[in-house]
Formats: sequence, structure tokens, C-alpha cells
Amino acid sequence: MNRNATIVAPQPEAVEAGAAVLERGGNAIDAALACAFVQGVVDPQMSGIGGFGSMQVYMPGRGIHEMLEFYALAPIACTPDMWVDKLVGQSRDGFGFILKDNISEIGYLACCTPGSLKGYETALRDYGSWDWADLIAPAIRYAEDGFMIRPHMHWYWTKDQSADGQSNTTDKLRYSETGKRVYFHEDGRLRGVGEILRNPDLARTLKRVAGSGSSDIFYHGEIAEEIAADFAAHGGLIGVDDLAQYEVTKAAPVWGSYRGYRVASSPPPGSGMPMIELLHILENFDLAALKHGSVDYVRTMFEAMKHMTIDKDAHMGDPAYVHVPVDELLSKEHAAAIAERIKNGERASVERLDLSQRDTTHISVVDKDGNAVAMTHSLGSPSGAITEGLGFMYNGLMGRFDPRPGRPASIAPRKRRASSAAPTIVFDGETPSIVIGAPGGSYIAPTVAQGIVNIIDFGMNIQAAVSAPRLVGVSNSIDICNRIRRSVSDSLRSEGYEVLRSPQTYAFAALHGIRIEDGVTSGAADPQRDGMAISVD
Repeated sequence: MNRNATIVAPQPEAVEAGAAVLERGGNAIDAALACAFVQGVVDPQMSGIGGFGSMQVYMPGRGIHEMLEFYALAPIACTPDMWVDKLVGQSRDGFGFILKDNISEIGYLACCTPGSLKGYETALRDYGSWDWADLIAPAIRYAEDGFMIRPHMHWYWTKDQSADGQSNTTDKLRYSETGKRVYFHEDGRLRGVGEILRNPDLARTLKRVAGSGSSDIFYHGEIAEEIAADFAAHGGLIGVDDLAQYEVTKAAPVWGSYRGYRVASSPPPGSGMPMIELLHILENFDLAALKHGSVDYVRTMFEAMKHMTIDKDAHMGDPAYVHVPVDELLSKEHAAAIAERIKNGERASVERLDLSQRDTTHISVVDKDGNAVAMTHSLGSPSGAITEGLGFMYNGLMGRFDPRPGRPASIAPRKRRASSAAPTIVFDGETPSIVIGAPGGSYIAPTVAQGIVNIIDFGMNIQAAVSAPRLVGVSNSIDICNRIRRSVSDSLRSEGYEVLRSPQTYAFAALHGIRIEDGVTSGAADPQRDGMAISVD
């Protein structure tokens, strides 16, 4: 039992919706779902019912600890070699592949079968206690009445990604007629920070879902027929069979340990495994003896992250289609061998095709009964496609599949593409101590690991842990935030490293976490985004 409950997420409107559920007696799962529905309205390029995700659920009173997986599936009509002749390159962070004319990134061919709505319904049925329509009601109100456009949302809309060969979000926003109406003024100007954004079509869709009492209308009923007809009219691949055959999955968390704490996170195709592998490597170093953000600290972190990335790139895929050697990669012997190579001065190399911030959101919730939820859900990247009258944007996940056949991440019908999500719970003995996760694509695993290190090795409170200066090493460049000292980056460059400084004060994914100490929960939202934490007595 805890003395209070806490919820944290990147969108204040969504946090308030979840906190209201906790105040009215709902449990952590109920609060997470109310929050998730609102997130899909007030941050519609980060998540929504056109997306996917996973949820780690811990309910000690019911003996439940499992991962609910509602990943998006490649359409049935896909073939392994369908785009092999269109491959142009790969994003520097390894998040996705660049194809000719960006066909896997923008438009109807970019979309995988959505899983979020089925996931939300399953979570409520199996773990929750509230009424379906009541949970959706706050999201409907925000879609009807509108909400203020926040700074991070607008920053993401206007970010120039063309240098990586990727489509810009602004182009995706204007891809559909709905997008032009919702996100732009009549004269074509993009709506700005502080303006009110309304989406009446999405409100009507959510009312239909709420009134139907389940997700069946989306996967088997009227909405399914509208989706399939729209995809057929625009040359997309999702049909009625894709929706009708969609099912969520459940799995046990993947486990590791770090300095005596037990760590539970998402198994493949989620990225809890590489996150835990990184912790296992770092456990071989006395990080507490290194000054946080020092040359030795950054170098050690970077080399460990590269090894994690190499293993992830080589092995990660849908375990229903490929063998993922989880036990081998998470063995302490494997981690110790990598650590020894780092200590000997060896430098790893991440291989990528020649030629960022990603589109996801997260919720952490702990309630008074000790139930805990870490949920990461996403569009992968927004496709820009919106069925006229439905209001929500579909995911753009096809761009994450490898168009080269015979690889762990290659395209296959109904295959789940590897997810960067790593919703994580850290246990002190048998009791949750940290509930944490982040949006941010390939940067999620190294960011979550750094948050855990900040708490365990450096004794930071939760706000300091999610706010501390970060680095990522998912390529052969060290990416550092703008708060790591220039003397550090100068020294690393003198050693021959390429160091890329972000202009952002708070960069690389966006940690959102809860700390539980002596039955008291406290939460913190990464200052990079616009979120907050609310505690309820």
C-alpha cells in the first residue's frame, strides 16, 4: 500500500484526466487509459487510436505482472521484397529506412494495422474498473472544445527533417483534407502556439467508439468498413481482414538486475532487452566514482551504448518470425566481456546504410493499492493519412521495416516491427521502486537506462534524474545535450571522437518517471516537453 498515488505524462491535459480518475477511486490502469485517450487528442502526432504501444502492468493484490502488447502489424498484403528496389538509405539514428519518394513514411502505404484501441479495451477489461464511455469522455471534450497548442507540439510540427532525407511533419499535416482544416488557417498558415485546436471529426469518432461499448466498431464494424474503403481508394494495404484478424498479445516482462535492484521491462519486439543489456554493461564500471557528465563518464556511456546498438541491430525483430537470443544478450558474462573490451580501449563501430526525435508518448502511474503501470504508445511516426470524417491520423510504421529480405527487421505479413519502447519498473526486492519510460525512438533505451543510473548510482531524486544532462550513442557519433560542458566535448574530440552538440537544453527522448520511497510516490516530467506530474492523496 502507498500513502498517495501519482501520474506523470508529457501532456498536462492528459495528466489531469488521469488524476481525476485516481481522485474518483479509479485504479492505476483506469487512470493510464483516461490519460492515453486524451493524449491521442492533445498530442495527435505522438499517439492515438491509429497507433500502437505496450503496457507493463503490475497488480500485486491480484498476482498480475505482465506486458500487454498492442503493436501494429504489417498488412497482410505485404511481401518481403516489395520495396527492395526503392531503398535509398537509413536514418542516422537507425530508427527507420528511407525509400524513394518516402513511400513508407508518408501516405497510405506507410501505415500498419493499428492496435491501440484494442489494447486500451483489453487493459480495461482485464485490469481496470471503470466504464468504457467514462474513460473516453475527457478526450471527447478536448476534441470538441479544443485545447491550446503547446510549445513542444509546435516545435515538432515545424522541425526540418529533410537533411536526413525524411518527410517533414508539416507536409504530413497538410497531406489530408482533414489535416488542412484542423492544423492550418484558411489562408494556409500553420496554427501557432497558444491557438485553440479543435477536431470535431475525431470527437464524433470517439463518441461512436464510446457509445458502442467496445473496440468492435473499429475492428469489425462500421469504422472498420470506412477505414478499409479509404485505404482501397488511396492504394493502401490495410483491408477488412487486417482489422478483423487483429489481436493483442501478452507476455512476461524481460528481467535483469542492476546493483541489486531487479529490473523488469518489455521483451522483444520491445526495447526493454537492449535497455537492460546496457545496464548490465554499465554495472561493470564504478560510475559513482566518475563525475556525472565528465569525459570518462561520457566515453564509457557512449561505448556501452554502441555495443547495445550493435546487438539490437543484429538481432532485434518479432520473435514470432525470428530468433532473438534474449538469454545470451542479457547474460552477465556477455556484459562483462563487452565491458572488458571497453576498459581495454577498444572502440565499437555501428554499421549503418549511407545516406531524432520520434513520435511517441509515455505514461507512468502508481496508485495507493500498489498497482503500477508503465505505458508507452505511439504512431511510430505520423503518416499524414486521415480518413475523411474519422479525424485521427494513422501511424507511419512501415518505414521502420527493413526493405531488404532475410533480416530480423525485414517486411512480412502481420509482422510486428521492433519497437523502441521500454516501459520499465525497477524493484527493490519485491516492491516497485521506480516506474519509468520515455518517448523518443532509438533514444529511448539509452535514456531510460541513464535515468535509472542517475537514481541508483548518483542518488538523484526523480526530478533531477529525469532532468540531468544526457548523451546518446546509437551511431558512431556522440550526441550530447547542450548542458554537457564544452571542455568535455573538446577533450573527446581530441581523442578522435565525433561529438555532436544538440542545441536543446534538454535533449534525447523525454523521461517521465515515478519514485516510490517508504510508501510515498513522487513523479517528474522531463522539462524537454510540456508535461507534469500530479500526486493524489
